[in-house]
Amino acid sequence: MSQEIELKLALPPLGPEQLRRHPLLAALPAEDRTLANTYYDTPDGALETARVALRIRDTGNGRVQTLKTTGSGQGGLSVRGEWEWPIDDDRLDLEGLTSLAPMQALGDEVLAALAPRFTTDFARRTWVVELENGRIEVALDDGEVRAGGRRATIRELELELKDGDPAALWTLADTFATSVPLRPATASKAARGAALGDACWPLPAAVDDPVALYERAILALDALADSQEEHFMDEARQSLDRLIALGDDRLAAPARTLREALGRQSANGDWLDAEFGQASLAIARALYA
Repeated sequence: MSQEIELKLALPPLGPEQLRRHPLLAALPAEDRTLANTYYDTPDGALETARVALRIRDTGNGRVQTLKTTGSGQGGLSVRGEWEWPIDDDRLDLEGLTSLAPMQALGDEVLAALAPRFTTDFARRTWVVELENGRIEVALDDGEVRAGGRRATIRELELELKDGDPAALWTLADTFATSVPLRPATASKAARGAALGDACWPLPAAVDDPVALYERAILALDALADSQEEHFMDEARQSLDRLIALGDDRLAAPARTLREALGRQSANGDWLDAEFGQASLAIARALYA
């Protein structure tokens, strides 16, 4: 098992092109791939409930089976367990899964009931950035997730720590945020596919805790992007209002910046500009870094 430490960031429609032109990346070699992924679960969503994701990825040069545990994750930053190995065809390697602790905990009945649930297809461009305190793989994903006859856009920036201090992820995100609109995104591709398939985007209860309120606001914006349901904008605004009311000096000013942006814009995403991204990262760093 390897451990994946990653910061996930959402981008607006013009974000990918702005990122490609960023001076930090423009001088670096890049690798382009097209990735087709099929995610598996039981009909009653046993893996989703257990916060486990299972997929087969067609890389164009072969197929890879991956099992991930959600682990700890807040404000776009996630630390996950990951098992990955090549397979010969487009069928699950059930024997390989039986030796893994997360699947053993779920039992043989779950293993036998696994079936395709949703797909994601996207173009991925990657760069490797060397910072003083860490080496980071920068992955830009541009495509879509499909489930239950519905589609949602994938437009994500993933910063994965390959070596060094996790603080390097925040440093690099701040560097990009000076000119590229972005924001932390909590929902993984697996979680997005499951929600899209069920047409259901549940939010955690609103409690007067700064971490919980910020997380709820981010999840509401994730849900807004995939569902296009305007009430999720209201949920994000309400969560930020309660966060501001807590009176935490570290969070009040950037939270007001986010709230003002969401107050004057609608679900079309125009609110996600560089100022919004910088403020959202400031809150995330204060809470998690």
